[in-house]
Amino acid sequence: MLKKILFAVLAVVVIFAVYVATRPASYRIERSVVVKASPPALFKKVVDFRNWPEWSPWAQIDPAMKVDYAGPESGVGSVYHWKGNDKVGEGRMTITGAKPDEQIDIRLQFIKPWEQESQTVFTFHPDGRRNTKVTWAMTGERDFVGKLFGLFMNMDAMVGPDFEKGLGAMKKTAEAGD
Repeated sequence: MLKKILFAVLAVVVIFAVYVATRPASYRIERSVVVKASPPALFKKVVDFRNWPEWSPWAQIDPAMKVDYAGPESGVGSVYHWKGNDKVGEGRMTITGAKPDEQIDIRLQFIKPWEQESQTVFTFHPDGRRNTKVTWAMTGERDFVGKLFGLFMNMDAMVGPDFEKGLGAMKKTAEAGD
């Protein structure tokens, strides 16, 4: 009888592991907003990490977060390293590509509470007279543990609202003439 129970438990564990392994390996989170500002004005808010505290949602979550910068002041090679409370963790962003007034590519490395790497892209598309559609997207790959985590926590539901807050703050500061 005990063997049958152990076999049944093992079968359930194996089936569950196979199910987790077949979950999508990649994820994408994307949000957009239309801002009454030019692409160059908005590009400047993102390409220089020193401008991020005025609109970044995570700067508001942990105002005591420690931040340091490396590399060039802005553009390709610029590095932003943060270390904060449990809600913001620790990580590093590096600008890997920049097409002036069009697109910024960022390598995003989470260090704590877990290690993970993602790619972030900001795009700036003129949308009518003096309006710009700003899109913030993040993509990445999940290992087995990430797939398991994804069964219980939806990445889009977790991070998407932060993107919305950040884009809303960027819109507010840009339209205020900041």
